[in-house]
Amino acid sequence: MTHFKSTILLLALLFCIGCKNEDKSEANKETKGTQALSKEALLDTVQKQTLKYFWEYAEPNSGMARERYHPDGVYPKDDAHVVTTGGTGFGLMAIVAGMEREFIPRDSAIARLDKIANFLDKAPRFHGVWPHWLNGETGDVQAFSDKDNGGDLVETSFLAQGFLVVREYLKNGNEREKEVAAKYDKLWKGIEWEWYTNNKDGLYWHWSPDYQWEMDFMIEGYNECLITYIMAASSPDHAIEADAYHDGWARSGNIVSDKEAYGIPLILKHNTSGDKAGPLFWAHYSYLGLNPKGLVDIYANYWDLNVNHTKINYQYAQENPNDFETYTENSWGLTASYTRNEDDGIGYAAHSPDSDRGVVSPTGAISSIPYTPEISLAAMRYFFEEQNDLLWGPAGFYDAFSLEGEDWVAPKYLAIDQGPQVVMIENYRSGLIWDLFMGAPEVQKGLDKLGFNISN
Repeated sequence: MTHFKSTILLLALLFCIGCKNEDKSEANKETKGTQALSKEALLDTVQKQTLKYFWEYAEPNSGMARERYHPDGVYPKDDAHVVTTGGTGFGLMAIVAGMEREFIPRDSAIARLDKIANFLDKAPRFHGVWPHWLNGETGDVQAFSDKDNGGDLVETSFLAQGFLVVREYLKNGNEREKEVAAKYDKLWKGIEWEWYTNNKDGLYWHWSPDYQWEMDFMIEGYNECLITYIMAASSPDHAIEADAYHDGWARSGNIVSDKEAYGIPLILKHNTSGDKAGPLFWAHYSYLGLNPKGLVDIYANYWDLNVNHTKINYQYAQENPNDFETYTENSWGLTASYTRNEDDGIGYAAHSPDSDRGVVSPTGAISSIPYTPEISLAAMRYFFEEQNDLLWGPAGFYDAFSLEGEDWVAPKYLAIDQGPQVVMIENYRSGLIWDLFMGAPEVQKGLDKLGFNISN
């Protein structure tokens, strides 16, 4: 603005700068004021703001969760209308939590749940299984990769976990709520899980009418997919046999590990990882509805499994072998999220001790709150109070950040990272989502079928 030389314009400019500084000062006061938040107020604030991802920023035509939400409105290709089936399952559970806490109006929430059910009922299915992505405007399949244009059994299992939570929550409500519950019950019962065994002892992730079984990806443990086998065993009309779980998922017993990290047993072998456990989402996605407390089979105590996984992830950040500035006592959480590329651009990575870029994903620590409440709460408070200007956005904490050199943040959101925060905070606070899912009669039968015991 050097060509504006008049005194009047200069004074005006100075006045505007003063206004901005005053606004900034007020904003800083508000941020500093967050330090006075009680534990319950902090949990309310984070839960309610994060829920906005699925409530205010959902894809408008379908009501489903966008795969990603970019507050700046800039998306690659036509991604603004891509909705995710698995992320929507997380969102269904988040909406139930929001209804229960009165963060959102109940009547409006019922209408949204009805809208989503109607959209999914009309969407393409492949032997009852939805694809990973759909176009929220047209309802068409949005291919996830070249040959992944058909059914995605894992994403569908995340979605179906949400179906049962909604059904259980609404089934004894008013007539309108019972109608919506019945729609989700029908969607759940139409999934042909046994088809995806491909007549073998194990479940296969993908099937497409164009490529059949060419992707040839049997779901074997241990990773985020335990829930897929639980749902498949629990189906009233399309259940798998127990052999698929034991011979496929559990690798005929070879899933068990005797290794330790930091003196903490891994319990199960983590796929594609070394001796320090995989990304933290493996301890979250299957357990949004499935309660690991007291859950035991011949391979693991699943509460111990997830607590140990989280503690190993935390201890790795404290060891910090690469001397990253991002990690501190309260700054940790390695999981799948956006990531920092070498040119400070934004990519995607499954961060873990074996794939460490000095990038923290807030969902990693926050969604682990049932397992490690003290250190997860300390991380949440650090993210909210000390890194508020960097991390806090319209739908909760931004997806990932790094403090290496110049502070960096991915000012974007992913459904699969925001959903677990809302749901796992609720499970920590009340156990609501766990109670609803575990209360489904078919889930109890499925767990029994696979040889699980539940102790209080």
